Amino acid sequence: MTDDLANRFPEDTSVKFNYVPTLRALLALKHGSPSQAIELLQISVPYELGTQRSTIHGSFGALYPIYVRGEAQLAAGRGTEASDEFEKILNHRGIVLTDPVGVSAYLGLARAYAISGDTMKARHAYDEFLALWKDADPGITVLTQAKTEYAALR
Repeated sequence: MTDDLANRFPEDTSVKFNYVPTLRALLALKHGSPSQAIELLQISVPYELGTQRSTIHGSFGALYPIYVRGEAQLAAGRGTEASDEFEKILNHRGIVLTDPVGVSAYLGLARAYAISGDTMKARHAYDEFLALWKDADPGITVLTQAKTEYAALR
């Protein structure tokens, strides 16, 4: 599907520099290749703080390459590099608005600080994430995982 998307819209900036590299990086992550995922996202760097056309209708699609790069850095065990990516999202919250990437960046940041050994910053990021999810269904997997990870920091 990713190749089809790239072939059908070869001149579309959003497709070429956001969606296709992000999808390919997600596939690399799924196959256990975080370094390949990071490399695949390099093409996105000059464009990653731009907003996609899809953001006109609900603010979805922006900063995905940054988020996935952060996830790849986490998978590679590079907490400092991962925190840099998630902080980039949190420093540009006006771009993501209602996109789940905005709130998910807090969890990524907490995990990045935790693997870097900065427990105080990790706790603070978990607190931010959990405060934003305080009214969520308690059975949601990501929330359960976050609470378990947070409890392990204490």
